[in-house]
Amino acid sequence: MTKFSDLNLDKKVLTAVEETGYETPTPIQAGAIPPALEGRDVLGIAQTGTGKTASFTLPMITALKRGRARARMPRSLVLAPTRELAAQVAENFDAYAKYTKLTKALLIGGVSFKEQDALIDRGVDVLIATPGRLLDHFERGKLILSDVKIMVVDEADRMLDMGFIPDIERIFGLTPFTRQTLFFSATMAPEIERITNTFLSNPAKIEVARAATTSENITQGVVMFSASNRTKEGTEKRRLLRDLIAAEGEACRNGIIFCNRKIDVDAVAKSMQKYGLDAAPIHGDLEQSHRMRTLDKFRDGSLRFLVASDVAARGLDIPNVSHVFNYDVPSHAEDYVHRIGRTGRAGKTGTAIMICTPKDEKNFEDIERLVEMTIPRLDVKGVTQKDAAPKADAPDAPSADKPKRTRTRGGRGRKAATSTDAPASQDAPAPQDAANPQDVPAPQDTGTAPASKAEATPSEGKSKPEPTKEAQPKKSRGGRNRGRNGDRGGDHGAPVVGMGDHAPEFILKSFEERQSS
Repeated sequence: MTKFSDLNLDKKVLTAVEETGYETPTPIQAGAIPPALEGRDVLGIAQTGTGKTASFTLPMITALKRGRARARMPRSLVLAPTRELAAQVAENFDAYAKYTKLTKALLIGGVSFKEQDALIDRGVDVLIATPGRLLDHFERGKLILSDVKIMVVDEADRMLDMGFIPDIERIFGLTPFTRQTLFFSATMAPEIERITNTFLSNPAKIEVARAATTSENITQGVVMFSASNRTKEGTEKRRLLRDLIAAEGEACRNGIIFCNRKIDVDAVAKSMQKYGLDAAPIHGDLEQSHRMRTLDKFRDGSLRFLVASDVAARGLDIPNVSHVFNYDVPSHAEDYVHRIGRTGRAGKTGTAIMICTPKDEKNFEDIERLVEMTIPRLDVKGVTQKDAAPKADAPDAPSADKPKRTRTRGGRGRKAATSTDAPASQDAPAPQDAANPQDVPAPQDTGTAPASKAEATPSEGKSKPEPTKEAQPKKSRGGRNRGRNGDRGGDHGAPVVGMGDHAPEFILKSFEERQSS
């Protein structure tokens, strides 16, 4: 069995590795370190959690033991897709290079330019950066990359997902053609393969596992979930997550819950805190100092659950994570491999559980196609679609005695009526007011009902006879429109055809004069 002492590493590096507790290299380390020490380009393909960081950190420290960096001219460059991953690489460098005099600088967002400029001005051997912040310093004239001897691209497939490939290509063009390139990725998309063919020269390819495979140490499962109501999907889904955690019992020592959207990260974390679960959110909108404090708490065990977006899915070395819960099915199938890779690391066992809704089934099929396996379906005890929502949230059933409100076609207001209402008889007495029965006039036995209150009690001084129901002309629908004189239309009577018998005399006289002439 190969040991680190068999890999021709510097003695000071070996001492630091032994102090960290590692004796035997992982397959990717055993395959990548020897050609890297020979000065060859390296293309490493391995699933997350296999120790890729040490695969380039250890040979880099050994190769840079001689020489000294000049101001603003780093001797090596490490590119990482996220701030957290870049900070983790910096921590590993500090651990493995503590017996050497090599210096480093970490260029990430959320930190003052002034502090980073001060480090660069003194000269650094290793520059660890995210692509965006690196180019910011270069465009400000604070960096010169013409002395880079070793360039490392870590988590290249994540760079592709985050849209950093144009930046990576530009940075490659700013470094010397004679540099040594160490290129690591968990998957090999066509775009990644194009870059390796362009910028790597006869690389030593180390592939310790098929691209996009999951660790055998991880027990996987999926819950096919359908909400009782679309508006309650979030509430019921968060309840299901809590039930899944409860079902795991003491085996769930800690866990990472992954969400696709930042807004869901905050909602899930708040919900878990409300129900007594120790959880905290982490995503790109939070300040860098806050994110690092949250990660430190999760690492040292003072925080049980970390609710994260994909910012924490790639490359973060968080030991002893017992569970990973995919609250959302990832949009990209490759992200599933990286997410569940946070557990089952360094030969330990882990559990990964995913919640899949009907709208996520297509993405779920892509995941099963990528990992080439059927993920077992889980049936959580006590959790069914029938009782997924509390009874209090169920919509109220319509009451049989509750009147329905309907709108009449001709009236301006609304009338309350029941489905069993029948037309009132004309001979039926008018309703009496219990308080003042004398104020309501008694109905007259005329065979017709009054058309309105105004017509039932005519004003004094009016001799106009009370119209009957049969004598009233039918109102036209056009009566709702406002007339030219400001009236609301109303009863216009039957349309007039011709002159009729009521034509004015002067009009008829004009016709007679014309006929005589």
